[in-house]
Amino acid sequence: MKYLPRRKELRISRKKWIYTLVCTALVIGVYLYLTREKKPAPEYPTVMVEPAGQQDVEIYGEYVGRIRAQQFVEVRARVEGFLEQMLFEEGTYVTRNQVLFVIDQRQYRAKADKARAQLKKDEAQARKAKRDLDRIRPLYEQNAASQLDLDNAVAAYETAVASVGMSQADLDQAEQELGYTIVRSPISGHISERHVDLGTLVGTSGKSLLATIVKSDTVLVDFSMTALDYLKSKERNVNIGQKDQNRSWQPTVTITLPDNSVYPYKGLVDFAEPQVDPRTGTFSVRAEMPNPEHVLLPGQFTKVKALLDVRENATVVPQKALIIEKGGAYVFVMRKDSTVQRRFIELGPEFGNNVVVERGLAPREQIVTEGYHKLTPGMKVRVGKAPAEEQKKEQASASK
Repeated sequence: MKYLPRRKELRISRKKWIYTLVCTALVIGVYLYLTREKKPAPEYPTVMVEPAGQQDVEIYGEYVGRIRAQQFVEVRARVEGFLEQMLFEEGTYVTRNQVLFVIDQRQYRAKADKARAQLKKDEAQARKAKRDLDRIRPLYEQNAASQLDLDNAVAAYETAVASVGMSQADLDQAEQELGYTIVRSPISGHISERHVDLGTLVGTSGKSLLATIVKSDTVLVDFSMTALDYLKSKERNVNIGQKDQNRSWQPTVTITLPDNSVYPYKGLVDFAEPQVDPRTGTFSVRAEMPNPEHVLLPGQFTKVKALLDVRENATVVPQKALIIEKGGAYVFVMRKDSTVQRRFIELGPEFGNNVVVERGLAPREQIVTEGYHKLTPGMKVRVGKAPAEEQKKEQASASK
């Protein structure tokens, strides 16, 4: 019986040892669990996406144009004589039918007076011949005058009437020449300096040009377009130089002034040459533009920006999203499951930093604009935040 306490102690020590062993195993298990090598989570490439836009796109062409006056008239002397008066100030605005020059009228007034006197003489002879004929005719009917007398009276009367007609024509011509001695303005516009001095014999060869008048309230802008632009417009049923009432827009032009400012008024294309110049491969186009303040000067060169076409509800994408290879142009489109797809597209005209997509892409589809260099079709991606948005958030947190 004296060994019973000894057994009891051994039993207790065995339980402690088992407990210690279990605790140690648990500690080791927890340590191994915590220090195990973790499998890295899959990392998806970060890209920037934005939806394909849809808008009305205006297609422009830029050319070099030249300003031309709507009307340019040379004032010339139509009769010969010495220039006596100049009744205008050089460089000013003159009105239609305003008297500009007066040429020596003496010889032309004398010629008109002579023709007028000759007309009166012939009219008097015609009246006498008419009276003679009226006297001869009843005598002939009574057999008191011969047929020869009647014929002579009729011939004398007809000759007198013809002479009256000739004298009237000479008088009209003389009065017309007399009227040409007063030189009037054929149009309203700005007149140049005189090309001859007072006292000069004008109307002769080389000295008939007196001045020039330019009407520049409305000017014409001439520029040349390439045949390729013409063909592209025809593909869209746009006839340059012809008005189409069925279109919601018309081909207009804007020009740039020498100080690089844009002229506030727009012109309308109203004419296009029906043939191409074989030397340059271009055809001439003309636009009419208002010039109420006379800012545009005839003969001035300027930059012309012409509206060639308007693509209504066109699909547009930024140029930075395009990838161009030998097989064509394509973009990466992100699906709803965050995977990307390579989509080949047909490109249209460019405008600004964007380009029109003719076919291959629908509006509002999400396209990758940044980070597409590391993508392959079917790869899953993660959409990142734009730098501008991150900067806004950082500024907001800093202000708080």
